[in-house]
Amino acid sequence: MHTRRPYHVEDAEKYCLEDDLVNLEVLDEDTIIHQLQKRYVDLLIYTYVGDILIALNPFQNLSIYSPQFSRLYHGVKRASNPPHIFASADAAYQCMVTFSKDQCIVISGESGSGKTESAHLIVQHLTFLGKANNQTLRQKILQVNSLVEAFGNACTAINDNSSRFGKYLEMMFTPTGAVMGARISEYLLEKSRVIKQAAGEKNFHIFYYIYAGLYHQKKLSEFKLPEEMPPRYIADETGRVMQDITSKESYRRQFEAIQHCFRIIGFTDKEVHSVYRILAGILNIGNIEFAAISSQHQTDKSEVPNAEALKSAASVLCISPEELQEALTSHCVVTRGETIIRANTVDRAADVRDAMSKALYGRLFSWIVNRINTLLQPDKNICSAEDGMNVGILDIFGFENFQRNSFEQLCINIANEQIQYYFNQHVFALEQVEYQNEGIDATPVEYEDNRPLLDMFLQKPLGLLALLDEESRFPQATDQTLVDKFEANLRCKYFWRPKGVELCFGIRHYAGQVSYDASGVLEKNRDTLPADVVVVLRTSENKLLQQLFSIPLTKTGNLAQTRARITAASRSLPPHFSAGRAKVDTLEVIRHPEETTNMKRQTMASYFRYSLMDLLSKMVVGQPHFVRCIKPNDDREALKFSQERVLAQLRSTGILETVRIRQQGYSHRILFEEFVKRYYYLAFRAHQTPLASKESCVAILEKSRLDHWMLGKTKVFLKYYHVEQLNLLLREVIGRVVVLQAYAKGWLAARRYKRVREKREKGATAIQSGCLSDRSTDPQFVVTGISRGSTQVQDCHEPSDHKGLRGFADHKSSPQAESNSGHAETSSFPSVTEKNRHSQAQSSPKGYDVFTGYPNKHSVSGTDLLSSGSGHAAAPGHPGPSPSRGAPAQSGSENGLAQKQPTPRRRCQQPKMLSSPEDTMYYNQLNGTLEYQGSKRKPRKLGQVKVLDGEDEYYKSLSPVDSIPEEDNSALPFFFPSPSKGASPAQH
Repeated sequence: MHTRRPYHVEDAEKYCLEDDLVNLEVLDEDTIIHQLQKRYVDLLIYTYVGDILIALNPFQNLSIYSPQFSRLYHGVKRASNPPHIFASADAAYQCMVTFSKDQCIVISGESGSGKTESAHLIVQHLTFLGKANNQTLRQKILQVNSLVEAFGNACTAINDNSSRFGKYLEMMFTPTGAVMGARISEYLLEKSRVIKQAAGEKNFHIFYYIYAGLYHQKKLSEFKLPEEMPPRYIADETGRVMQDITSKESYRRQFEAIQHCFRIIGFTDKEVHSVYRILAGILNIGNIEFAAISSQHQTDKSEVPNAEALKSAASVLCISPEELQEALTSHCVVTRGETIIRANTVDRAADVRDAMSKALYGRLFSWIVNRINTLLQPDKNICSAEDGMNVGILDIFGFENFQRNSFEQLCINIANEQIQYYFNQHVFALEQVEYQNEGIDATPVEYEDNRPLLDMFLQKPLGLLALLDEESRFPQATDQTLVDKFEANLRCKYFWRPKGVELCFGIRHYAGQVSYDASGVLEKNRDTLPADVVVVLRTSENKLLQQLFSIPLTKTGNLAQTRARITAASRSLPPHFSAGRAKVDTLEVIRHPEETTNMKRQTMASYFRYSLMDLLSKMVVGQPHFVRCIKPNDDREALKFSQERVLAQLRSTGILETVRIRQQGYSHRILFEEFVKRYYYLAFRAHQTPLASKESCVAILEKSRLDHWMLGKTKVFLKYYHVEQLNLLLREVIGRVVVLQAYAKGWLAARRYKRVREKREKGATAIQSGCLSDRSTDPQFVVTGISRGSTQVQDCHEPSDHKGLRGFADHKSSPQAESNSGHAETSSFPSVTEKNRHSQAQSSPKGYDVFTGYPNKHSVSGTDLLSSGSGHAAAPGHPGPSPSRGAPAQSGSENGLAQKQPTPRRRCQQPKMLSSPEDTMYYNQLNGTLEYQGSKRKPRKLGQVKVLDGEDEYYKSLSPVDSIPEEDNSALPFFFPSPSKGASPAQH
């Protein structure tokens, strides 16, 4: 049991009220800024605003995320511990388990404010809370973020680990709260970063990791990568890239970590090798250069002057270098059934090369995400995905405002506008609409609504994205005509155009004004990938590369999760490719690549629009929990708090208005029916079914001793802290019920076990009694006695003075024997003649004594005797027993052969062969009894059965058999005692 205590125990009371900004008496910007700064200096980076968490980036490692802290924030009252990111994760988890409803954790903030790390911590804590028996699954989920971020994150001017894509991670749980799988949705990868980065920025992390890893493994030559000059796609203006790659230990360690992630999640070595080859192929493609050549009829034709880079790229990608060169330097035009081959200019060839690189990386990233989803999907034997519940974590690129902002920053900031609108709707708009509909008297809170700005971006046909798509369809359109079209149609206060700058326009976002450079926006939006390149890549011998360009794209621009059925359509291939082309075995061309890529109809803007729709459709399903990340300074220094930067972020995100509405309003609004269904245990008995009325709700609320609640026409209006109090009370009541159920089920199980045991023991009694009674009816076999360590068998064919067994003297006639043995033993055994024994031996396998259960090295004749050297003989001169009771026989036999003594059998050890079905049944029943006894049973000597229940009739009927010393029982044969009523248990 772990004692839960706050991690600042001595200051717990001091910070109790200051943990939540709603408790402040004075609500203004200066008070909130002062409060946040004071807490930040004390390394208290988390602060509540009602049920919303504010997280300031500490820019240093803190020791408050260990498993000990995970245990602190596990199903306890929120006020019991200081604010923490684990508390928000626990609140979402407890709501999911209690209400059986999906949850959504929205992490928002500027770039560099700590969103990605917050998402890591939430996944870590949810994995801790939803502990499943499958340890491997938990390890896989924890490795997912690291792997995806290596391919999707990059170093920017303001953030060394900036997310360049949107990620929505859904953790799937069983109805009981055990994690059973995960699923990732990725949006809007910044593919343009592959081919070009701004000054001071870098390409995606994975390129540097793989280059360093292959360098240290001496495998650069295998992937055709240079050791001295860096590839063009990762080179920068400083010229220190190769030095950093070869000298920095961090790159090599990260490569090893990525390999570990691949292995843990479940990627095969062949798949990982194919991924590395495609990444190396992208770097080699970037080194291909083009030069213009002049001819008699055409002067704008291009060629590849240095074929080394071309051959390296083709070799790594397993394609023909001649076909790759032709796809880059020419293109096909199909008109009216005729195919015309036209040459590409140098600029056109460079654009095709870069488009090929972007398509390779984008589809590879999408394939990795799909593969992860396949490997982490729930086990249908445990629980189907439809029956489970989800907790979604949104980690999306933050609001950006660089010195030069292009099409990528425009899409990122529009996405952040959409997230801000989602926040406003849940925190402000929906709540105040409920007040009006339910007749609640509440003071309205004014807030900045960004709906008009979103309409300017997304509406049709005169929205900014719709105008961009329209202009992209005109072949003669330029970036200048695009800006002119924006200025002519976007006549609102949110759009402005700087004077004196031609290719520039500005947007007034919720977080501030941003100027965008329109250079290259049209080409980026078109994102054209020629069909000739697709055909060449589909003919690769690399199966993964074939797959990347044969799976169709979805409306969001990602690879479809399941591969469509692929059929051959060679007639759609360009003639210079179809001639002499060997058929691709598994991944044939579906149709003309122009239809597959669908670039004429689908643009980056349309992909972006569908991505936003898909993201919102996932978010609105769950109950939202908000984490607002704040960047305290732009210098990424620890303990430095810039009031101006923090205040600007608080204003843009509406934190001040959020404090007001959480202080005055009711964040939880529950229907009467749902409220009574959830909490009627708190005021009513379990068998009662109260009506969904105001009276029932009032009874529950009064019984729970809550205050400051209100009732509307159909709903109960609660403060943000009321639901937590109700859930804790409900959990306490349910805990008592569980304890009672546990005791009741334990009692029932014990009674059921006792009945089963008695039934098995009675069955054993019936089986063994029938077996022994059959043997006791044979008058020819006589066992006269058994002594400690000695047994002798009578041969009925010998003279009468040698007949019988000499084991021990009768108590009435041999008191001397009693004194010699130390204690008296009496027993009666059934008589079996040697004739019967011979008949059993003849029917048994050769060399095996059926009677004793031991192997026989000597054939047993009528005069063979079993004897022991330690037997107790009668005293000389003492009259022996009468022939009817059996006379003592002399040890040895007429032929002087002595049987070899077998080694003693241990507990539960059966004979090497069973002589009859009765023996088999006996041992099966005995072993079944031993299974119930378990480890409490002492080793059983041969012929001895330990009493399990003294009152059992079977054990009462057993003949007394003394415990035989282990060193003296080597020659003891196995006897079935007679159920004589006169027998008594052996006394020691």
